[in-house]
Amino acid sequence: MYTTASVLLKTFAEAGITHAFVNWGNDHPAFLEELERERVESGKTVVEIITCPHEMVALSAAQGYGQVTGKPAAVIVHVDVGTQGLAGAVHNVDRGRTPVVIYAGAAPQSSDSRLKGTKNEWAMWLQDVPDQPSIVRQYMRYTAQLQSGNNAAKIVLRALQIAKSEPQGPVYLWARRETSEQEVDASTFEEKHDISKWPPVQAPGLPRTAIDAIVDALVGAQFPLIITANSGRNPRTVPLLSTLSNLLAISVFSSCPSTVCIPWTHPNYIGLSFGGQNELLNYADVIILLDVDVPWVDSKGNKPLDNARVFVIDIDPLKTTMGWSHVDAELLCKADPEVALSQLIEAVENLGAKSLASDKLAARTERIRSLRSAWVGSLEEAENVKSLVPDKGTPTLPYLLSTLRNTVISNTPSKGENVLWINETASNYPHTWNHLRPEHPGSMIAGVTSLGYALGAAVGAYIGGVVAKKDYDLVTAVVGDGVFLFSVPATAYWLARRYNTPFLTIVLNNGGWFSPKLSMLGVYPDGIGSTASGHKLSVGFGPDMPDYSQVAVAAGGAWGKRVERVEELQSVLEEAVRVVVHEKRSAVVDCIIQSI
Repeated sequence: MYTTASVLLKTFAEAGITHAFVNWGNDHPAFLEELERERVESGKTVVEIITCPHEMVALSAAQGYGQVTGKPAAVIVHVDVGTQGLAGAVHNVDRGRTPVVIYAGAAPQSSDSRLKGTKNEWAMWLQDVPDQPSIVRQYMRYTAQLQSGNNAAKIVLRALQIAKSEPQGPVYLWARRETSEQEVDASTFEEKHDISKWPPVQAPGLPRTAIDAIVDALVGAQFPLIITANSGRNPRTVPLLSTLSNLLAISVFSSCPSTVCIPWTHPNYIGLSFGGQNELLNYADVIILLDVDVPWVDSKGNKPLDNARVFVIDIDPLKTTMGWSHVDAELLCKADPEVALSQLIEAVENLGAKSLASDKLAARTERIRSLRSAWVGSLEEAENVKSLVPDKGTPTLPYLLSTLRNTVISNTPSKGENVLWINETASNYPHTWNHLRPEHPGSMIAGVTSLGYALGAAVGAYIGGVVAKKDYDLVTAVVGDGVFLFSVPATAYWLARRYNTPFLTIVLNNGGWFSPKLSMLGVYPDGIGSTASGHKLSVGFGPDMPDYSQVAVAAGGAWGKRVERVEELQSVLEEAVRVVVHEKRSAVVDCIIQSI
């Protein structure tokens, strides 16, 4: 016997989906029956099932999987309540442009025993809501109700086609229980679909006029600057950006990055910010905004020169899903970063000797060298300060993160070359990017602006690494203490043990939520709350903070320890890395840092 659920799972597999992160409910009897049929008849399921006791963890895992593989996973949840349980992860896959197929059952629409799948449990009346997909519709690239098993495969393929077209993102499919239970003929189930006939939309490039204008501006500039954030989501753009930067001695700056866009050691990479002041804007006469959501924050005094030539290259240059976004620009170009960078490189190379006079190239190179030297020097100076309060011995963040970086280099088989960093440190994002120094395409990934992504993402990224044959030496999530709690840690570490996806977690424990306090200080820098403690402001977790590492120990058999003094740090980090790399067991290091 085959049902609509049979068709769905078979189509997922044929379309290249390898894993489904699931949270089952009363809308899924046909799925459970179909999966057991597959096990009995074939010895395994067509899609590997990852049971997730919390929906936000499920979708975060699917995001981590997609960030590593570049391919969508499936997430299956339970009616309206499971859809709500996806929580802030819905925001993250939307803003993070990660392709995911979300399927939710819906309460039966009938109470008629003649219909298979009709209402037969009391909860189904309460779960029958007027407009279930409206819960997530504004975040989705596509939303559709499946109404028959006979055309379900084509609806799935259309959804995937949209999810994988730029700007990529999540899609939401749903069906009443009567539909998922509908029996279909063997001929319908066995129907073959040519997946090659369902390709994503071809990525657009720059028009010739834009190529000419941008290259002309870059060649004539005194201090050209590329600001980027997200272009590295496509790893193929990283060497292209490096090449273009080298050809014309163009400085590169990251603004609120989500991934590695240029190697940290690239000589033309000169810094990053997360909304702070960018003094480079005071000098740049040509600026390219390459796939960046927030190039600068105007209210912090950031403004390009009045005569600066600004060009936007982005798959969504107008940021059409944001209520407000604007930069004064000469050209807004709707283009794929990989295609656009390839076009610009070709155009520059075709200019040959005419591209840039050697004296101008040398002057630009020297200026960039000086800027980078000053930036790196300031970071290294900060890393040499072990503690701000010697008698207490609490490690500074730069020292802590540099010690972590060096420990991973010294204690992994690849010497840190094949390590994945998952960064969700919120108020400490700048420190984490600066001091962990991610080098390779895809070697650091991040969520977006709904906290609680990292722990689930670590599980999904580990699985994705196996699927993509990356076989990381180590997956490390670096999180704040608030993020740790948001991430539903009991579910995440249970998953890590159940599915053999051990990862290291570093908790930067400042005793609460520093971000709300920083937001208050941004509006009331000298207000009466400016000198209040985190506890008084109701953003602190003290004085009796959770013992974060022991949550992981209890839920997932992890190794865990809290570090309060700088002299303990090195040995504890070494032991934690050893546990994950050699014992294949998760480890959590709870690092006490300067309190809010």
